[in-house]
Amino acid sequence: MTVRNHILFWSLAFLGFLGFIYLFKAVLLPFVLGMAIAYLLNPLVNYMGKAKIKRSPAALIISAVFYVFIALFLAVLIPVLYKQSLQLAEDFPTYLDKIVEWLEPYTIQVMSMLGEGGEVNLKEVLSSHMGTAAQVTKQVAAHVVAGGQAALNMLSVLILTPIVTYFMMKEWDNLTAWVTGLMPQDHKETILDLLKKIDTKIAGFVRGQISIAVILAIAYAIALSIAGLKYGFLIGLISGLISVIPLVGSTLGLIVSVAVAWFQSGDIMFVGIIGGIFIAGQLIEGNLLSPKIVGDSVGLHPLWVFFALMAGGALFGILGMLLAVPVAAVAGVLSSFALKQYKDSSFYKGKAKKPKTTKKKTSKAGA
Repeated sequence: MTVRNHILFWSLAFLGFLGFIYLFKAVLLPFVLGMAIAYLLNPLVNYMGKAKIKRSPAALIISAVFYVFIALFLAVLIPVLYKQSLQLAEDFPTYLDKIVEWLEPYTIQVMSMLGEGGEVNLKEVLSSHMGTAAQVTKQVAAHVVAGGQAALNMLSVLILTPIVTYFMMKEWDNLTAWVTGLMPQDHKETILDLLKKIDTKIAGFVRGQISIAVILAIAYAIALSIAGLKYGFLIGLISGLISVIPLVGSTLGLIVSVAVAWFQSGDIMFVGIIGGIFIAGQLIEGNLLSPKIVGDSVGLHPLWVFFALMAGGALFGILGMLLAVPVAAVAGVLSSFALKQYKDSSFYKGKAKKPKTTKKKTSKAGA
């Protein structure tokens, strides 16, 4: 196949993939979620296979243990998170009044320097804009939820996701062998090499970065609760889980926690302790967790991951956010491969110029 035919074929394949997602997005969430969990747990099935345990019972045992653990975990967490969420919603107007009270003198001073007369009622301005922001947030949330509204049917998620997880783990070897058998024989080695790189990136992110996010979520939640921060468990858990995008979760958690700590006590020492928890978390993540769990093989820039998650959510809702990281990993590997091919091509290097040849002068014999 020519380069043009290759580009045409893979472009049509990608458009077909997008079309499939668009047509069946209402029912795909349990299947995509089940496949993602199966991919996450598949190394455990392989490990049990080395211990002479057949794949089918191994998949059944691992999936059952996983879902029982998740159910128990949620049963413990949901009441605490619900209580702290209600408390935060109740206290938020008080925090807003304190922010306004602190900012208003500076706002009046800045307005006077700019030659703007009159007093500014900052509370009314913020209240009006908060109402607009709430409406926009509500519309965005409705759009995201609508992208997977039918698939979010609780019954289908609860029933289908474990079933998909079990069958995907059970048939993983057969599925990979079937996909390998469909590959064009002339390009099989190249495609397998690309798939290996894609798998390394996805595995590094899914099994690595998500593991780090869960560890940080539990550590932040416990540490902030022990320190005595209001809504500490809620803030710590959310901050840790958002740390699936490196630096983003910890930065947001640091800002929110320090602000809440200041409003709660006004004590610099207490604020310093709360800030120190997040600084310690970042040091442990950067020097211990990331090198040991993720390593240097992921190669997904935080901004690229953030963009992929936002784009996936805007296009296909929750389903799109689940597909965002694999698609980002595939795009990253294919872009690197295309760039390498471009730099190896004559179009980039140019035509080799032939070296100039100089004719030697022959001297005539003198008389």
